[in-house]
Amino acid sequence: MARRSDGSTFDGGVALASVFEDNEVTGMVCIIRDITEQVQVEEQIKSSLREKEVLLQEIHHRVKNNLQIISSLIALQAGYTNDEQVHQMFRESQSRIRSMALIHEQLYRSHDLARIDFSRYIDELTSNLMHSYQKTIGRIRLQVHSDPIYLDIDTAIPCGLIINELVSNALKHAFPNGREGIITLEFHSSVDQTLSLIVRDNGVGFPDGLNVYKTESLGLQLVTSLTAQLNATIGLQQAGGTIFEIRFAAPEESKNEIRKIVRTGTGPLAEK
Repeated sequence: MARRSDGSTFDGGVALASVFEDNEVTGMVCIIRDITEQVQVEEQIKSSLREKEVLLQEIHHRVKNNLQIISSLIALQAGYTNDEQVHQMFRESQSRIRSMALIHEQLYRSHDLARIDFSRYIDELTSNLMHSYQKTIGRIRLQVHSDPIYLDIDTAIPCGLIINELVSNALKHAFPNGREGIITLEFHSSVDQTLSLIVRDNGVGFPDGLNVYKTESLGLQLVTSLTAQLNATIGLQQAGGTIFEIRFAAPEESKNEIRKIVRTGTGPLAEK
């Protein structure tokens, strides 16, 4: 605060400059400027930003709650049938809804309302999936390796749904008749600013000659549709199991983090 000659105070901006004579400092010049109006404008902008952040958080919170309500309604509807195949369809729909709700939950809890820590999201999503398939606990192990990358909501939602479909598919079909095995999920960045999502298992594999773009499986149809949404490529290999690899260009907001990962050689964050 600065003080006027009449004793009143104001917000002041101070500028100092040295006075030189023969390359020696002979004095100082001090200028005090009244910046009260500037400070008031800045406070109004900060207040407006805080209000918008609160509003965005509330929106994400309500979206998450609405998705949870939809999931609960599906569960209630499932109670009206004894057909196990129909029950399975309902459970798969709930799983997809939960994968989207989890993104909004993380955005609600995050300081960055535009992006989420996708490695953390993967950990939570896969933990939920393992919990959903109780019969696999103890005989199927899930390993997760993920670079510390943040993704915007438009990229995170299709990626989350792809992970949900591929991991769920492996849990359901890759290890029949009580077979033991490992599912590995990797999410890595490359020096060429691309992201790779890899889901592999050492299970029984798909039938020979499977074309992922021409299949009656709803899960794989969703995967191919979502990869198109990301402008991604999808590869399928079958050698001692199944390997899906989805590659796509990193969103602009993530490129600084990728440069840091490449520069520092930051490795995978998690394994479980």
